[in-house]
Amino acid sequence: MTDAVHDMPGRGAAHPRLNSTLRHALLILVCLVMIYPILWMLSGSLRPAEELFGGEAGLIPSQVTLRAYHDGWFGLQVNFGRFFLNSLIIAVLATIGNVLAASLVAYAFARLRFAGRNFWFALMLGTLMLPYHVTLIPQYVLFRELGWVNTWWPLIVPKYFAVDAFFIFLMVQFFRGIPRELDEAARMDGCSAWRIYRKIILPLSMPVLATAAIFSFIWTWEDFFGPLIYISEMGNYTVQLGLRSFIDSSGTSSWNELFAMSILSLVPIFLIFLFFQRLLIEGIATTGMKR
Repeated sequence: MTDAVHDMPGRGAAHPRLNSTLRHALLILVCLVMIYPILWMLSGSLRPAEELFGGEAGLIPSQVTLRAYHDGWFGLQVNFGRFFLNSLIIAVLATIGNVLAASLVAYAFARLRFAGRNFWFALMLGTLMLPYHVTLIPQYVLFRELGWVNTWWPLIVPKYFAVDAFFIFLMVQFFRGIPRELDEAARMDGCSAWRIYRKIILPLSMPVLATAAIFSFIWTWEDFFGPLIYISEMGNYTVQLGLRSFIDSSGTSSWNELFAMSILSLVPIFLIFLFFQRLLIEGIATTGMKR
């Protein structure tokens, strides 16, 4: 009887370990299912063209070649590196504009008192439910009248006017968690609202600023519809438009080159998550929470 009593805790402790093992095995399985398309695309970029759709579904190619990367990089009328440079310039400038404009508007909504603040905040939130396609035609007409069609300006300039309500809402929730006593103490020392924003709010808000910057960069980098509408000259193409250039409606699409350049286009995204994942997780986890 005594031995049975002593064995019970051991049996109880085995159940949590078993449950943990099963959960991790399930997560690994789901992870493998989700990354399988990327692994297959990587494998396809390393296969000879004649083996790509030859009936082999395995991930390990029978013959490894880097020709698709060479042909994809130099095979178009414009070097693919130009598309990377174009996308990098647009994404960086758009990210800077998004973070600066959204943080200024969020600071006003979260920390300042002015007439109609709740109304304008509700109106701003309402734009989250407004599809992008609703404003597409008026925006295109406006940019055409300004002579900005076939330039990068329609993809960059609007970001400096706080057009992304999602980032504003994200920052408002974070700014509201910063103690207001800091503002009051700064005002007693003679600080203006602008100085409080620069010296107090921004230094304390690095996690949410980094989160907004990361998402803004990724969404701009991966944007296909915007560049497709406004850019027509190949020299101004972004990476996404460059990838579309490998697809030919006549049936002679360069799939190996497309897979190879698609893999390279994912590298900046992976690097951003690799180096900034701590700030990203912290910014999402602490948004809207009291600090």
